[in-house]
Formats: sequence, C-alpha cells, structure tokens
Amino acid sequence: MILRECSHSAPPTYESRAPKALRAIVCGAAVGDALGVPYECMERGTFECAGMVGGGAHGMPAGTFSDDTSLLLATCDSIGACGGIDVDDMRRRFRSWLYEGTYTVDGHAFGVGNATATALCQGFGCDGERSNGNGSLMRIAPLALTDAIDDEVRAVSAITHAHPISTESCVFFVRVLRNVLEGEGLEGAIGRNIPDDGRFAFLEAIQELPRDEISSTGYVLDTLGAAPWCACNTGSFEECVTEAVNLGDDSDTTACVAGALAAALYGYDSIPRQWLGQLRGKEVIERCLF
Repeated sequence: MILRECSHSAPPTYESRAPKALRAIVCGAAVGDALGVPYECMERGTFECAGMVGGGAHGMPAGTFSDDTSLLLATCDSIGACGGIDVDDMRRRFRSWLYEGTYTVDGHAFGVGNATATALCQGFGCDGERSNGNGSLMRIAPLALTDAIDDEVRAVSAITHAHPISTESCVFFVRVLRNVLEGEGLEGAIGRNIPDDGRFAFLEAIQELPRDEISSTGYVLDTLGAAPWCACNTGSFEECVTEAVNLGDDSDTTACVAGALAAALYGYDSIPRQWLGQLRGKEVIERCLF
C-alpha cells in the first residue's frame, strides 16, 4: 500500500529537470542498495561483487533493496503527495514502512537501524553523539530535486538523526547533488560545500586518499566520504557502485548513496539494463516518483 495523500498544493519541480533526474537518482540508489544487500557486514577483501546475487545475512532474493531505498521512496512519496517538505507526513510514512511494510518489496522491513527504529517509536530524532549512523543520509537524495532550503533538509534528517553531524552531512550531500545536476564537476562541488566544521575537513582531499584509508562502516561520516571517493576514483556508474559494494561492511548503504551520486553524474541511461531488469519492486519505485 502506498500512502499517496496530502492536502498541500502541486508537487515541486526543480528547474524542470526533476522527473528524469529523480528517476535516475532513485533507481541508481536502489540498484546500489540491492547490489550491496548480500554483502552487508562482510569484511573487505573476502568477496567480490560482480552483479546481482541473492543470499547474505538477510537471505533475500537477488535484486532486493533494503531499508535504505524504502525510506528514500517514502521520502519521495511524501514530497509528491504534499507538494513540498512536510516533516510530520514523512514521519507518518516512515512509521508505515517500519510497522506495516509499506514501500518494501515483500511487505516487511528489514535491516532497520537502531537510531531509526528508536526515533520512529519515540516520535523525534536521536541527537546523541553515538546516534550518527547513516540512516538519514541514505534517504536524503530526493530533496536535491526540490527547492528545500538547508533548514528543511536538516529537519528531514532530524526525523530520525538530529545530531549536527548527521544533519550537516545531509545538507552537504543535497548541495553536491544539485551542483552535479547543474553540470559542475564533482570535485568542485565537494570543495564548495564542505561544512565549516573541522569534523568535515577530511572531505577537502577525499578523492586523493588511498583505498585503505576509506572506511565503510555505518557511521555517517564514513559513508559521506566513501560514496564520493568511489565516484571520484571510477569512471562509470557500474564501476562506482561495484567499488562501493566491494569496500565491505555497510555495503548496501555505501552503494545506495554512491549509486544516487553516480546516477546524478552519468544519468539514468548509465545504469546497466541487466541490473535494472533484475531489480525487484520497480512498481513500488514508479508509484513513488514525483
């Protein structure tokens, strides 16, 4: 069941690029997510992703996306239904995903992060230093295709992840996506949007770091670094998301975020047809696009 209902005006557009660009970003994220699901929590160097497979810790069929894409779709559905950013409506849709399996492929949520589950249960986002998982970064990309201001991006992050590290990570990623969609080079987009906070200084030369120094855990700053590192050090959508998965650990989320970025860089047609064909839940994705 998709909860497409809201009382606001017409859906937002972002300089008329939104429909094509949105499909690219959402499908790119979903493909990266599905590629990474079978390898989640596996140590780097113990496997090699070469395409869609099933199995892994969750035992899902090949092409199944996780909570990352489900929450991203809930975000899209809310924007489309409400004609803009409505935090209360988004929270309602997130809860429908968690408790009713809405926006999932098989009718039930899996891979749910602790901070996300806690926040949706208590009704407000977690703001502790140790609550900086990547659970808001993984779903924030659709806001790049709206006119949401920075404070609205922060508010959407804060539905589940309210610490400044998480909220500013989301602002950074939305800004980078917008710049890339406007035709700016990725390295320039990264450089111009780094938050004025020393904890983000590592992004200044992220593309130059050796692979061994790129972490791919569920910590939001690790994902924020790993995804653009993959994009900067590869030359296609396929190479970018495969490298993101092969970094290991939180492979699905790293590849989900990298997939959104790579799709913004290279476009929808860069996503391998075979992977799109194997992706499950495409009808759910289509119903949620705004």
